[in-house]
Amino acid sequence: MNTRSIDVLDVPQAPGTSAMPGNTQAAESAADPEYLAWSAARRRRLMRRRVLPVLGIAGLLLLWWAAIAVFNVKPFIAPSPGAVLQTLLDKRAVLFDNLWPTALEAAGGFVLGNLAAIVVATVFIHNKTIADIFFPVVLAFNAVPLVAKAPVLVLLMGNGMEPKITIAALVCFFPTLVNMVRGLESVNPQAMELMRVLSASKTEIFFRLRLLNALPYLFSALRIAASMCVIGAVVGEWVGSTVGIGALILQATFNFDSPLLYAAIVMSASLSGAFFLLVTLAERWFIRWQPEGVH
Repeated sequence: MNTRSIDVLDVPQAPGTSAMPGNTQAAESAADPEYLAWSAARRRRLMRRRVLPVLGIAGLLLLWWAAIAVFNVKPFIAPSPGAVLQTLLDKRAVLFDNLWPTALEAAGGFVLGNLAAIVVATVFIHNKTIADIFFPVVLAFNAVPLVAKAPVLVLLMGNGMEPKITIAALVCFFPTLVNMVRGLESVNPQAMELMRVLSASKTEIFFRLRLLNALPYLFSALRIAASMCVIGAVVGEWVGSTVGIGALILQATFNFDSPLLYAAIVMSASLSGAFFLLVTLAERWFIRWQPEGVH
């Protein structure tokens, strides 16, 4: 059997295209109305994804500026967008010096929390007795407010980076655990039966079936964790730290320096957005079998 011909036929084609070589395919695709309509719709979707978020942010800034101007809000209560931008420029060295510790704590918590959740979910899938015993414990621990956990961890671990990383990891752990368990469980019964008929081992079933099925669930949880890990790191810095975005927010609040306060909030939000973007790019790299609109 001609393997090369099978590979060509199996590759998904855009509407109006066929598996023909080089310039001939490009010329016929360019002249095909169906292909042109598909290409135009794709460009509109991409443009929509880029333009609408920019319009939303611009509208929010305009509303913010209008509220400050109309209600004559005092600068120490709420600064104007221009004052925040000026603070971002004038105090960028201070902001970035405090951003790096928070970024390291959030990244460390993100990695540790999600790895722990994946390992625990794997154990729960293969041993239902352990899952029945410890899942309620995990649920009860997650019900404890974050601001109540943070002081305990600071007392146990000190004022270094360790409690902040742990808090960020705990914030990431539960959503990833729940989604990973669901993804590993929701395997197609027919696919599972086929693997058993083929005498596949538990390891083969896990890596070739369960794990691939769980990847969309996992990345959905990682998107949540990407922003939550920054929140965990900031909360940990509130409890006991002299550096970091959380400490800078407290300092600006006590000094009634609202432009610096809002600038620190913008930096933390930007950090969350950067983590979210990295997770989205990783999802598009690892999960290539989903339709374009799913991402």
